[in-house]
Amino acid sequence: MTVEDAVTVETGPRQSRVGTQHPPASTRADHTGGARTGATGADGIRHRSGDRSKAWGSARRARRPLGVGLVTLWLSVIVLLPLAALTVAAFGDGLSGLWEAVTEPAALAALGVTVLVSAVVAAVNAVLGTLVAWVLVRDDFRGKGVVNALIDLPFALPTIVASIVLLSLYGSESPVGIELNATRWGLIVALLFVTLPFVVRSVQPVLLEADREVEEAAASLGASSWTTFRRIVLPTLAPAVLGGAGLSFARAIGEYGSVVLIGGNIPRQTQVASQYIQQQIETDSPQAAAAVSVALLAIAFVTLFALRVVSGRAQRRQERAA
Repeated sequence: MTVEDAVTVETGPRQSRVGTQHPPASTRADHTGGARTGATGADGIRHRSGDRSKAWGSARRARRPLGVGLVTLWLSVIVLLPLAALTVAAFGDGLSGLWEAVTEPAALAALGVTVLVSAVVAAVNAVLGTLVAWVLVRDDFRGKGVVNALIDLPFALPTIVASIVLLSLYGSESPVGIELNATRWGLIVALLFVTLPFVVRSVQPVLLEADREVEEAAASLGASSWTTFRRIVLPTLAPAVLGGAGLSFARAIGEYGSVVLIGGNIPRQTQVASQYIQQQIETDSPQAAAAVSVALLAIAFVTLFALRVVSGRAQRRQERAA
C-alpha cells in the first residue's frame, strides 16, 4: 500500500462523517423552509383560537352589565325603594321627632318585650334546632321523611292560622289544661313555631358534609361522645348555628300574625313592636309607626351583621385549624 492510498483510506471516513453532520445547502434550505411553514401553520391556529377566546370574552363582558343592571333594578324596586320611603317617613318631623317617637315609654316597652322574647326564641332554636337537625341526619327511624317535611310547614302555613291553632290549644279553654293566652310564654311558643326551620335547615347541610372519620378516630382514642361533640363537631357547626339563630331573631322581632291572637296585645306586658306599630297607624300617627319600624330594622341589621362577623371568624379559625 502506498502513502497516497493510506491517506485516502484515512480521510474517507472523516469526509463521510463531516458530510453526515453538515448536509448540503439545498437540504438545509428545504428543512428550514419546512420548519418555517410548520411554524406559520401553528401560529395561524393559535391566532384563530385566540380570536375565538377574545370574542367569547367580549360577549361575556357585554352581557355582564345587563345582568348587573337587572339585579340592581330588581333589588331597588323590592328592597331599596321601600326602605328609603320608610326612612323618609320616619324623619318626617326631623331627627328630634324620630327620637321622641322611639323613646316614648310605650314604644320602649314594646321594643323591650320584642327583643327579650326574640332573644329567648333564638337561644332555644340554637339548641333544639341543632338537636333536630342532628336526629334527622344521623338517625334512621320510621316517618323520617314526614318529620323532615313538617319542618318546612311554618314557611307554607299562614301565620294567622298558626295563631288560631295555638289559641285553641293553649287558650282559656285549652284541651290540654295549659293556658298561655296573653302571656309572654304564649309569645315564645308562637315565635318558636314560625322560626323552627331556620336553624334546622342551616345545620343540616353542614352535618351531611361533615367528616365522620374524625369523630370515629376520636372515639377510638377514648374520647367520650360529649368530648367529641364539643371539640370536633361543635366548632364545625358553630357558623351555621349562629347564622340560623340570627335569622330566627330577625324573623321574630318583626313577626305579627302568629302573636296577634295568643299574645293578647297588653301594653308593657305582651305588646310587641309590630302590634304597637299597628296601633300607631290606627290612631293616625304614621310618623311614630315609621320611627319604630326603623328602630326594628336597625336592630335586625346590627344583629345580623354582628353574627355574620362572628360566624365568619369562627369559620376562618376552623379552616386554619384544618
